[in-house]
Amino acid sequence: MFNDIGPLELITLVVLAVLVFGPDKLPKVIQDVMRTVRKIREFSESAKQDIRSELGPEFKDFEFEDLNPKTFIRKQLDNDELGLKEIRNGFDLKKEMAEVTDAVHSTDTAAPSSSGGRIDMTKKSEEPGEDNRPPFDADAT
Repeated sequence: MFNDIGPLELITLVVLAVLVFGPDKLPKVIQDVMRTVRKIREFSESAKQDIRSELGPEFKDFEFEDLNPKTFIRKQLDNDELGLKEIRNGFDLKKEMAEVTDAVHSTDTAAPSSSGGRIDMTKKSEEPGEDNRPPFDADAT
């Protein structure tokens, strides 16, 4: 919960608590805070048990952490029943990019590239000739 609090911040909080509440009242305040946290945890666990009992035996493996969208999606993507791991592992991004590049440049996909398997993705600028001018739209400028 407090993973990002360093030792200096912790010492600062303790000194601040002693200054605000005083050394004689500080133990009582800590006990009250701990009692409140314990009651909130008990209430939360009781509510979870009530919800599980109301849902019935079909949801015996239901976890409330699954309600978090990131956790739910991660759990579903790691599920082997859908076969998504095979699809993800079978997808070759370099090959797909090569096919797209070849399709854009209108070359044959079976032709070997001259750069040793690498594909030049840079756009080659072509100077338009006198008769090969791009269209001009006066309204667009």
